Amino acid sequence: MSHDCSFLTDVLPDSQVSFGDADRADHSTDWGTETDAIGSSPDAVVRPESTEDVATVLAAASERGVPVTPYAAGTSLEGNPVAAFGGVSLDLMRMDEIVEIRPDDFQIDVEPGVMGSAVDEAAADHGMFFPPLPSSGDFSTIGGMIVNDASGQKTVKYGEVADWVLELEVVTAEGEVMTCGSKAVKTSAGYNLKDLIVGSEGTLGVVTRATLELEGRPEQIRGGRATFSDIDDASAAVFDAVRSGVDVAKIELIDALTARMANAYLDTGLDDEPMIFLEFHANHGIKEEIDFCRAVFESHDVERFEVSDDDARMAELWEARNELAFALRAYDPDLKPLKPGDVTVPISKYPELVGFAKDLAAEHDLLIPTFGHAGDGNVHYTVFAEADDPERLELAEEVSDRIVRRAIELGGTSTGEHGIGVGKREYLELEHGEVGVEMMRRVKRAFDPEDVLNPGKVFPETIPEGGRIGRAGDD
Repeated sequence: MSHDCSFLTDVLPDSQVSFGDADRADHSTDWGTETDAIGSSPDAVVRPESTEDVATVLAAASERGVPVTPYAAGTSLEGNPVAAFGGVSLDLMRMDEIVEIRPDDFQIDVEPGVMGSAVDEAAADHGMFFPPLPSSGDFSTIGGMIVNDASGQKTVKYGEVADWVLELEVVTAEGEVMTCGSKAVKTSAGYNLKDLIVGSEGTLGVVTRATLELEGRPEQIRGGRATFSDIDDASAAVFDAVRSGVDVAKIELIDALTARMANAYLDTGLDDEPMIFLEFHANHGIKEEIDFCRAVFESHDVERFEVSDDDARMAELWEARNELAFALRAYDPDLKPLKPGDVTVPISKYPELVGFAKDLAAEHDLLIPTFGHAGDGNVHYTVFAEADDPERLELAEEVSDRIVRRAIELGGTSTGEHGIGVGKREYLELEHGEVGVEMMRRVKRAFDPEDVLNPGKVFPETIPEGGRIGRAGDD
């Protein structure tokens, strides 16, 4: 489906509008989704430099029924920012200003194109940091984190991005500008529109400014790694540590297969066995917390337990975990990795789901590296299959589907942090029920009655045929 986007040069300078094939191709995929999986590419790429630019583009596009899909760094994994029905790719990367930092209030105001690492760097000048940054924080944007409701390695202690967003400036589908939330740390004034925008994947509005809460940097930081001979012992140790109240800032698990893939990529010389990566934050008494964790792990037959306060040694100990995304991609050119799963379950069900994935791998002779933010029940996995064997690729898809469905059966979710996009639409109703999804559709219609903003995402149905985008939920 294509759209006449020539109106863009009437509302913005030529330097902010591109119809070039290279730009359009760059915006036709994200980090985890191939172009043909979405079925379209944008007709134009627009690079706004202000809230006024965004409002102008959305007003003009809405008037003409042209879809607009917000785009930033393209590090998402479910096709969230990729235009499903052509139209405008709204690239927000030029809106990258840190507007203001207010250390007395532990707050920072940023535009959506600011990289997560830049927020931490600005906060560090005042002895603070932004705790919920995901693992991709060095090369993903704050706007993308907000609309995907991202989370990361420190979620077990500090929560997800949603917990640190105070106020948002948002441009609606019709080009109106609204502010939702408050710079106060709490408010009961009216409906919580801010939390509707967080996690909405650009389907309800476009974030143009965010006020984020910051945290004081802890005086004591220790990091390390524990190894186990058995994945069941390792996953049980995670559950026991969280249940027992061990105060960890990070607690990440990788299985033996994942360790082998990391070794192949980094040549670290690690043993190919399950590992738990740990980090502790405190202002005092950190040794007691580490000893508590060690005692819990010893009850699950931990083989080695090493924790250090040396920055270089901590980085070395964590390297295998931090480079996993690249390690998995580089592992075997003859095997195709399906896009990463990120199911999440209640922590008591975490060992069961990890075991379920490993049983499926053994049953079907598939490689399924399993890892993730174990402390909050988040299981990342990737199913590998022979790239030139359609039957094996189909089997891998079926196995991945079974893992997602099992997570939902256990009271969990199909996606803990990557979002729905196009890759998880089929699970939305299974997870939330018909009534729940219909209420989501009604929210979408209220915010965006013509379905201009990022159509084709989140909801199970596709958009009707025709030159104009239909409303979500129409037959």
